[in-house]
Amino acid sequence: MKILFYDTKQYDSVSFNEALSHYNGIEIKYLEADLNPATAPLAAGYDGVCAFVNSDVGKETVEKLGEVGVKLILLRCAGFNNVDLEAAAEHKIRVLRVPGYSPEAVAEHAMALALGVNRRLHKAYVKVRENDFSLSGLMGFNFHQKTAGIVGTGKIGAAMARICHGFGMKVIAYDVYENPDLKDLVTYVSLDQLLAESDLISLHCPLIDSTYHMINKEAIAKMKDGVILVNTSRGALVKTEDLIEGIRARKFFGVGLDVYEEEATNVFENRSNEILEHSVTARLLSFPNVMITSHQGFFTAEALAAIARTTLDNAILFEKGERSPNEVKR
Repeated sequence: MKILFYDTKQYDSVSFNEALSHYNGIEIKYLEADLNPATAPLAAGYDGVCAFVNSDVGKETVEKLGEVGVKLILLRCAGFNNVDLEAAAEHKIRVLRVPGYSPEAVAEHAMALALGVNRRLHKAYVKVRENDFSLSGLMGFNFHQKTAGIVGTGKIGAAMARICHGFGMKVIAYDVYENPDLKDLVTYVSLDQLLAESDLISLHCPLIDSTYHMINKEAIAKMKDGVILVNTSRGALVKTEDLIEGIRARKFFGVGLDVYEEEATNVFENRSNEILEHSVTARLLSFPNVMITSHQGFFTAEALAAIARTTLDNAILFEKGERSPNEVKR
């Protein structure tokens, strides 16, 4: 079976090559170019392609993949909102993803962002490097005995709930489906109650129609003054213009973002020599209480190994003609 990998970074090829020794009959070619309508024809002669969360797997791309005989789209990520599933079904292309790899990796990064913006670690690091050892602008607050609100209690949200509980926080949560494994740690409440009572709000839900811009002007108005907001899930859960308005109104003590709406052209790219004109990202970075990282929540050795194994397991199931629990359908 031949698979063409798009948007390959060095760490991708290393982790997949290490896993590949345990899978016979799979041949991989790595490309630096990302998947989009212009690069899709390069997959001619391949059984499947492998893409990442920021790849363009829209209707036109899927159609071009179908034209060259591709029958499998492997996503080495959990998110699939960038894929036109209807077009894939029309062209009889199966789409398989990695729904879970290392929940603790993302949850630990979420807490790192929360701690970072709370104790102003990004500012403290710069100050000390410039021999400024003053404490002005660095005061935070204890998480112990504060309330953490977890929005979405799947595997990652559950891991975050356990971390917050370990900090001695009261943990409340909102989800359409309650997680029975958290019954001793978490109190489920309505979203409005969570917004009103939480000192720390961490988002861990998928991006679907009902969650698109769930954090907007109305939701922000219901939050406590001085709340910390963390998003390590999907950028479009938060309406960025409303977030910026809330930051300017001093609603937030801090905001930690590993994902944001404008990230598509930024993710994993070095744009240090560019001027980001009219950039929402630049506006967010102008605030002293905002900390942004580059979609790195998943980025641990354990997570990369798990992603490689699951992706290759998906390929094997496809080759055998068997169904996978990781298949995504419209």
